[in-house]
Amino acid sequence: MAFSPLHGFILGLLLVQLAGSMAIPPSGPSNQQHEQEPSKAYIVYTDHVAKPSHFATHELWYTSMVASLSPAAANDSNRIFYLYDTVAHGFAAELTADEARRLSITPGVAGVLEDGVMHLHTTRSPSFLGLDRDLGILPDTNFGDDVIIGFVDTGIWPESPSFTDAGLAPVRRSRWNGRREDGERFNASMCNNKLVGARFFPNPMGTRATKASTFPMGNVEFQSPRDKAGHGTHVASTAAGSEVPGAELFGFATGTARGVAPRARVAMYKAVVAAVDAAVKDGVDILSISLGGYHDPDFYRHPPSVALFGAVRAGVFVACSAGNEGPMASSLGNVAPWITTVGATNLDRVFPATIVLGNGQALVGQSLYTYTANQTPMVRLLPSNCTGTDLVPDMIMGKIVVCTDVGPLTGMAVQSAGGSGVVSIATEDWGMEGLMVQAFTLPAVSLGAREAAKLDAYIRSDPFPVASLRFTCGTAVGESRAPMVASYSSRGPNHIVREVMKPDMVAPGTNILASWPDETLLSGPRRASFNILSSTSMSCPHVAGVAALLRNGHRDWTPEMIRSALLTTAATLDNQGRPIADSAAGARSGGATPMAAGAGFVRPQQAMDPGLVYDAGEKDYVELLCTMNYAAAQIGVFVPGFAGCTATLPGGGGGLNYPSFVADLSDGAGVRVLARTVTKVSEGPETFTAKVVAPDHLVEVTVTPATLEFAGHRNEMKSYSVVFRSKKRPAAGMAQQFGEIVWESDVHRVRSPVAFIWD
Repeated sequence: MAFSPLHGFILGLLLVQLAGSMAIPPSGPSNQQHEQEPSKAYIVYTDHVAKPSHFATHELWYTSMVASLSPAAANDSNRIFYLYDTVAHGFAAELTADEARRLSITPGVAGVLEDGVMHLHTTRSPSFLGLDRDLGILPDTNFGDDVIIGFVDTGIWPESPSFTDAGLAPVRRSRWNGRREDGERFNASMCNNKLVGARFFPNPMGTRATKASTFPMGNVEFQSPRDKAGHGTHVASTAAGSEVPGAELFGFATGTARGVAPRARVAMYKAVVAAVDAAVKDGVDILSISLGGYHDPDFYRHPPSVALFGAVRAGVFVACSAGNEGPMASSLGNVAPWITTVGATNLDRVFPATIVLGNGQALVGQSLYTYTANQTPMVRLLPSNCTGTDLVPDMIMGKIVVCTDVGPLTGMAVQSAGGSGVVSIATEDWGMEGLMVQAFTLPAVSLGAREAAKLDAYIRSDPFPVASLRFTCGTAVGESRAPMVASYSSRGPNHIVREVMKPDMVAPGTNILASWPDETLLSGPRRASFNILSSTSMSCPHVAGVAALLRNGHRDWTPEMIRSALLTTAATLDNQGRPIADSAAGARSGGATPMAAGAGFVRPQQAMDPGLVYDAGEKDYVELLCTMNYAAAQIGVFVPGFAGCTATLPGGGGGLNYPSFVADLSDGAGVRVLARTVTKVSEGPETFTAKVVAPDHLVEVTVTPATLEFAGHRNEMKSYSVVFRSKKRPAAGMAQQFGEIVWESDVHRVRSPVAFIWD
């Protein structure tokens, strides 16, 4: 995956217990002994109901399996290092590739997958979401009090003021079984009524490598729940941070920092599959997972999808980041239908700075550089490829270096070589509104593609181009267009089951201020208690926080009902009353499509009272997997004891009772019939009428019945069907078209985005 240059840390060995994307194909026992074959970590999925009766426990059964592989395995009691018994069933173990192959054909084993690597995917954003401290959903839900959000991430910095428990009583629910584990520079006493759980799942095979591995800026990760990378601290405080007055980063984005659900509780889990299993067993209500990196062809090959299936089945709402490979199509990393996939947008907050060219032209960009003299002298501009061979004193001394997508390390190299400044060109971001800012230690300005084109034209036209950088050292709020889908935000279609639309929605992810470990370096030698980051990693916890508010207000809602409420009430217009735009260069005309924005921008207040919701459950997802022609053994990875498919979804994958529609019209008939069932979650009798928006010249859409009448009691259900009939194929390059189906009453508006696909 591609990542924001602000936090492109590879989590690698830190996030252990995540199986990789390649299943181990069955094969017969090897006749050769591979004495030198390296061991790796594998996850072994089992059908736990198949345990032979002569084993008293599953652990004894698993131990016997591993011991049977070789005399060495029989004598090594440490080969198994995690057991799974909640969201999945099985164990993690140290195995050679040959042992993994032989174990995969052992009776009772549903699958064996190799360990892999996953990557990491405020003062303003809560108010931009419409969250008011004095009225609406925040006070109505007591700011998310007593809802527990579990974070699977790099850990947490417990000393951060965002995790103070002032005014919070102990968790009142008896079913909370969270643990607080000791480790390197972390002990249980650091937890409190805000940080109610902190656990670390080390990989015995990767311990030495993990301790030796270093991150950018020299960060070495702790063997404990303590966060050194900073990502987990930032994410957790974004979703559920307590109020912190006076938050800022070097004078920028000043204000009171608070999470979306500031009284929700935080439980940090530093691992992946093992962490999800533990979090669900502990009793979390919400899971926020800002991780990704797999583009597997099947869900059963993707251990996080398997684990999160179990989490949702247990009633836990799961939010996952969409990924940072946009604007490339089909670049999403988390597409399982049972999770909520979140893309990223900007805020209506910018940090303006100006480049004044030698011809008098002024180009507007953004910067987090603090410069007391307001402007730099007029000096020469030097286009550069910003490699090590370019960044030497003889070439750049005293010059402003112009590079593409400069990161903090490059800025430090320019400064070390005597450069007087940096201009960072963002090739994918059209305007300045969506630019990712960075706290450079030398004068620096970031430009979008539109302004960059002007700069390039000037440099080409002048044999001695010069410029001055001008800084206001300020923060502008409410003046720029927002939300706009970030260029880096990963896009659909869904690469596994394209009839299920992903991403589901978008939320603030660009230039988000949140807590940071005050020992972890930023750019250069500087440290701070807050940091500004950009990524779908930052948008995901916003939705997790909103889900925590909804869970507080609607304890009887399923995860799917929460997702539906968020999706069907999402905004499609920006703060200027125009369709939400796409900040990617060349993509702004016509607004962001659902392949970039999903249903739109999350609106917490509206989601609290959606009127109707689309629900689903294990049976629906199993029928989807059957529709995808998964074998019984493959579905058994999700549902132990699964005997075989008895039903599939009418209409194919698009027949899942999802809040959005994808009408695949690529077959010869050009007709698709999809059914949906809605559940009324509001009081009182109500009549809803269907309204359809579609490209009339290409497709005909008929909703039957066109009116839904509800008697008035909660949880009343009504079903309807939609016939999508292609009139003609669109022109080349236009094989995706979009529309919407809206159910309207006098009180509610329930909107579902629709994608029409011909190829």
